[in-house]
Amino acid sequence: MYLARACELAARAIADASPNPPVGAVLVRDGVTLGEGWHHRRGEAHAEVEALAAARAAGNDVHGATAYVSLEPCDHHGRTPPCTGALIDAGIARVVIGASDPNPKTAGGGIARLRAARLSVDVVDTPAASALIERFAYTISQSALPFVTLKMAMSLDGAVAAQPGRAEWLTGEAARAFVRDARAQHDAVLVGAGTIRIDDPQLTVRPHAVRRKPYVRIVACETDPIPRSARVLAAPEDAPAESYDRTLVLAPAGARERFAELEAVADVVYAGAADSRQLDLRAALEAVRGRGIDTVLCEGGPTLAGRLVAAGLVQRAVWLVAPRFLQSPSAVPVLAGADLSTLGNGWRFDRVERLGDDLLLSGRIDICSAV
Repeated sequence: MYLARACELAARAIADASPNPPVGAVLVRDGVTLGEGWHHRRGEAHAEVEALAAARAAGNDVHGATAYVSLEPCDHHGRTPPCTGALIDAGIARVVIGASDPNPKTAGGGIARLRAARLSVDVVDTPAASALIERFAYTISQSALPFVTLKMAMSLDGAVAAQPGRAEWLTGEAARAFVRDARAQHDAVLVGAGTIRIDDPQLTVRPHAVRRKPYVRIVACETDPIPRSARVLAAPEDAPAESYDRTLVLAPAGARERFAELEAVADVVYAGAADSRQLDLRAALEAVRGRGIDTVLCEGGPTLAGRLVAAGLVQRAVWLVAPRFLQSPSAVPVLAGADLSTLGNGWRFDRVERLGDDLLLSGRIDICSAV
């Protein structure tokens, strides 16, 4: 119950806490909640410290209380002091931890420090707590690439459209609302130039989404630039200007002359070899990560999706399946140009649920050995 509440609190800042992990904390004694907190943003108070402050503000004595935290308390100095010290100094008697910290700077050190101070420590390792730090665990393990979630909507016969160049809605409003919320949980959204030319989306987050970091929209251009009039290049009229950073356009390094005109309305990132006329996706994503973008939601189209999967650049897949068949000989497959036989048993789905009339399938992709 209390650990579930800590995970619920942590989820409130799953994007804003980046590059730190989202963490929630609940302080309890004799079945009474004394204080709650979560880590809102990098550089601000960690969950445990915020929960202690909330308890003190309410006039609650936390001495002898139990702290339920979604992630192992840190035991190193960063922008803030270690949380282990705060818990020890406050007189907390017991700590229940939802997941061990994958950060090498902690990696069990927080647990050891607490136990050395004679606090009782239980490590539960719940699926909910582990899911919260999935992206952090990936990005902390290597510095080159962002965590990429691939979202694709498709028909029952595995197509995204009845014919090339045709825009159509496959899924219902519940699925589309899920996608807009998913955007707010990532640092950036990524689409291919074809999606911009066909759909001309704004790629905005839902108006009620609570974000404290500017949102980034990214367009990957294989060879040619998108129109300067594309809606994705303009700030939404109904949102504060500071809510959205300038749109990134990923372009081949050897095609600067073709993309020069976009530099006035977008932040054009040239990636790959100096003479390359096609976009090097790995180099482009490395450049994205170099700009402090740790998590990316890719929404296609099918060509970009197929290339990302084939290159082993996707960590999680989200399929939204509409209950209809397109039954067209010219239908566009959900992963265009990708050799699905290379995926083998690399799909590990861990979430299946209904969204209105549509089906959500989500899981990790582990095909590095096949690439």
